[in-house]
Amino acid sequence: MALEEYRRGTAFPGIIGRTTDVSRPAWPQPVRAVPGAPNLLFIVLDDTGFAQLGCYGSPISTPHIDGLAAGGLLYNNMHTTALCSPSRSCLITGRNHHANAMAGITEIATGYPGYNGNIPFENGFLSEMLLQHGYNTYMVGKWHLVPSEQESAAGPYDRWPLGRGFERFYGFLGGDTSQWYPDLVHDNHQVEPPRTPDEGYHLTADLVDKAISFIASAKQVAPDKPFFLNFCTGATHAPHHVPKEWADRYRGRFDDGWDAYRESTFDRQLRQGVVPPDARLSRRDPDVPDWNSLSPDARRLAARMMEVYAGFLAHTDHHIGRLLEFLEHTGELDNTLIMLVSDNGASPEGGVSGTTNELQFFNNAPEPLEDSLRAIDELGGPTTFNHYPWGWTSAGNTPFRRWKRETYRGGVSDPFLVHWPRGIAAQGEVRTQYAHLIDIVPTVLDAFGIEPPATIKGVSQSPIHGVSFAHTFDDPTTPTQHHTQYFEMLGHRAIDHDGWRAVCPWPGPSFAEADKPFGSPITAEDLGKLDADHWELYHIAEDFAETRDLAAEHRDKLIEMISLWYVEAGRYEVLPIDGSGLQRLVAERPQITQAQTRYTLRPGTETLPAAVSPRVLNRPHSVTADVEIPPGGAEGVLLCQGTNVGGWSFFVKDGRLHYAHNYVRRTVHRVSPADLVPEGRHELRFEFEPTGAPDFANGKGTPGRARLYIDRSLVGEADFPFITPVAFNPGGMTCGANPGSAVVSDYEPPFRFTGTLHTVVVDLSGELITDMHSEMRMHMARQ
Repeated sequence: MALEEYRRGTAFPGIIGRTTDVSRPAWPQPVRAVPGAPNLLFIVLDDTGFAQLGCYGSPISTPHIDGLAAGGLLYNNMHTTALCSPSRSCLITGRNHHANAMAGITEIATGYPGYNGNIPFENGFLSEMLLQHGYNTYMVGKWHLVPSEQESAAGPYDRWPLGRGFERFYGFLGGDTSQWYPDLVHDNHQVEPPRTPDEGYHLTADLVDKAISFIASAKQVAPDKPFFLNFCTGATHAPHHVPKEWADRYRGRFDDGWDAYRESTFDRQLRQGVVPPDARLSRRDPDVPDWNSLSPDARRLAARMMEVYAGFLAHTDHHIGRLLEFLEHTGELDNTLIMLVSDNGASPEGGVSGTTNELQFFNNAPEPLEDSLRAIDELGGPTTFNHYPWGWTSAGNTPFRRWKRETYRGGVSDPFLVHWPRGIAAQGEVRTQYAHLIDIVPTVLDAFGIEPPATIKGVSQSPIHGVSFAHTFDDPTTPTQHHTQYFEMLGHRAIDHDGWRAVCPWPGPSFAEADKPFGSPITAEDLGKLDADHWELYHIAEDFAETRDLAAEHRDKLIEMISLWYVEAGRYEVLPIDGSGLQRLVAERPQITQAQTRYTLRPGTETLPAAVSPRVLNRPHSVTADVEIPPGGAEGVLLCQGTNVGGWSFFVKDGRLHYAHNYVRRTVHRVSPADLVPEGRHELRFEFEPTGAPDFANGKGTPGRARLYIDRSLVGEADFPFITPVAFNPGGMTCGANPGSAVVSDYEPPFRFTGTLHTVVVDLSGELITDMHSEMRMHMARQ
């Protein structure tokens, strides 16, 4: 009898008499896996394009990932949703992303079934399914499947990893994080990294260490118990953080530019059989400048940004290799089904010229080329938050068009490898069958001989939408069982059906154009016009990279495909179509409390994630600390928000009260009075009073007067010409210390307050002024 059934009240199978001499015991039996059951390892890369792994034709060295392809199967027809969270929801549930309520990111959730951002419990996770079959389940790395306002200590926790079938978790909950100073959660609580960058810390290495520890710890006690490890790197999402020596290995390798990269990579793809022999290379995207049109300095900067990215990916491969070596050393590798995939195409969030600090992009504050060049030797290090130009994005998706967030193949066609020596005889072969992330769950269940559960935790389960491709493991010619697949992302639409592909890009400016609004609402009448003349048609079976639009030649086929898209849209909660972006960002959501204007924070508590922190920018506000200064004085942070690439800090140092505002790593505005903070209990206060309006278009927030008070007596003031206009990223707020990187260089982190800090009260008053266009860019770039 299963322990779960026993606990639900199934009749006791033994005998209970008046005394033990006339009774017979019967122990509850735990769920046990089938002897010899295989392990399962998902390796999920982030923003890694079709042409960025060595085995897919890239010049970047990824020998350990290439080894998976050489010892297993490489698929060239795997599809994702074009965006992070929606893709990850498909991967772990086997259901389409709108049916998972993950039309986009949760920051732009709206009150429609396919858009509200809360994955229904009737769409069970693979982790929950495998628990019922005796597996240990581990989630390590990036999660991003919980609404951001639910990431704090207030919860709820039922959509955190431990609430969705994972027994252990170590990683980060949001869309991105620093690789040097990550926002870490262990199981259900925040933790600090075990070392500093100076001591050799890097997130990827830490994640591998923890994954190995989870597996090894359980194997000591239950060596035959199988495991499911969902290993999701922060790489290669921005920031592209990597030790300098890894980037330096690629010095000079990309000086020929992105056009040369595309051509040479495409040639290798043809030779390696990664693309069909009749494939054509798509033209350079019109948003991408000709490499030779750039100035020598711009080319030098762009080349170094790509060197850093290449080092980042090679470094990631190295640490993935450590995980694979551990499995081999313990005898588990051959009996582990490994599936490696990226969540979407390469990312364009660096803009046309790239950035040394992505926070500049969020805040409409791009730095001049000469400033970027001064930081060129810092790229990839702890003082930057860098991302390459979108010319490298396009190159990373060779031979396809466009990129992440759009439904051309550059956004939705991604690398996918399968390795399972004990279960698959074929090695080093390419598979061309059509597949989508929703097919991975049914494939795993099929390969393991497991039926999808009817219920999970008492909740009746919805049908799985994907179909198994396990039949392709040992047969390269067997046809796919996945014939039709719709796509919708931020209004961009597409549909695949039996070798044909129809695509309808959303009208208006590209998201990548940082100086223009993102997305636009359209009426039903506008949509009709869009359907009439904006769809494109490609015969993918003969045109792998969408190079010939056949819409005019095959009008009947196009109409058939558009009609089929609407059938699928009705089936999977895709409607209403909404590419507005900004309207979705400001839509009222019941789980967010907007009315709170007073926050009481205490030391020793968890950092407040940005989504639930007091919004202090561009409004009058005050920060009041109730402190006791011991004899001899005290120092430390009272309250801070952000990191060394942007933020603010309210602190005591050298006996004086200070406030410093770090504007996108470029300028620090300060108030530092001469008065000493006396011993004893005191009220220390910072106030900000706006004196003008923000200039969002030029990356400048509200100008204002900053004042410092001790026991309500003014001790210092300064006029700030502007502050950060939109947001800090990372943007956590911490009371009593500055964990991670120091917001300003005045002190060394964590700079904990050495006196007694009772409370810090943040009071918000007056009108909040926001720039929704910039906030939309920020939320989308964190995917």
